[in-house]
Amino acid sequence: MAHAVLQTLLRVVYPPRCLSCGDGVDSDFGLCGPCWRDTPFVAGLACDACGLPLPGESDRGELCDDCLSVPRPWDQGRAALVYRDTARRLVLALKHGDRHDIARPASDWMARLTRPIVSEGMIVVPVPLHLRRLLKRRYNQSALLGHALAGRLGIDWSPDALLRPRATPSLDGKTKEERFALLDGRITVNPRRASLIAGRPVLIVDDVMTSGATLAAATKACHAAGATRVCVAVLARVGKDA
Repeated sequence: MAHAVLQTLLRVVYPPRCLSCGDGVDSDFGLCGPCWRDTPFVAGLACDACGLPLPGESDRGELCDDCLSVPRPWDQGRAALVYRDTARRLVLALKHGDRHDIARPASDWMARLTRPIVSEGMIVVPVPLHLRRLLKRRYNQSALLGHALAGRLGIDWSPDALLRPRATPSLDGKTKEERFALLDGRITVNPRRASLIAGRPVLIVDDVMTSGATLAAATKACHAAGATRVCVAVLARVGKDA
C-alpha cells in the first residue's frame, strides 16, 4: 500500500515525459505519438549483416549493397533504428547529453530484433572507448546499451572485455577506407577477460554503425581471442540518405 502511494506521489511530482521532446506521455520511458511516428524503427526485411532495411520480402538472409561490397567479419547483425529524425536525436542525447534513461527503452527495441540471432552461451561485450575519451564523457554509451540488452536477453555480459589501448582520431569526414585504416588493430581483448571470450559466441554492442570499421575491428579482436561466433547489435544504422 505504501509503495503504491509513493509511486502515485512520484508520478504527480515527476510525470512521465516523452524521451525525445519532453511532452507528457502515459508511461515512463516512452515516446509521444508524434515522436513515435517520426522514429524510423527497422521492421520487415533487413540486411542480415547490418540491419539496414531492404525493399521487398525474402525467406532467407539478404545483404545490402554496402555489405555486399565490404564483406563483414561478423556472422549476423541487427539494428533497431535508422539513424535519422527522432532516432538521431535519441542517439545523440544518449551519447553526448547524459541521457542514461534512453538505454532502457533502446535495449527493448534492440532485443526485439536481436533475440533470434542469440545463441547458447553468448556473451554481450560493448565497443570500448579510449580511457581519455571515457574520462571526458564519464560513461560509455555502448556499455549502457550492452548492460541493458544483456538483461533483456537474459545472457552474460562483460563491460571491459574489449579495450582501445590507443586513442583514435575523430572519424568525422573520413572516407570508408580511411575509417578502416585508422581502426585496424585499435581494439583488443582485455587479457584479464580473455577467458570470457574464448570458446563461446559473442554479441558486440554499439550505438551507431556507419561504415562498420569499428565493429570490424572489435570482431577481429574477438576472433583472435577464440570466439566461436560473433554477431553485432546497434541501436541505429546510418543509411545512405542520412
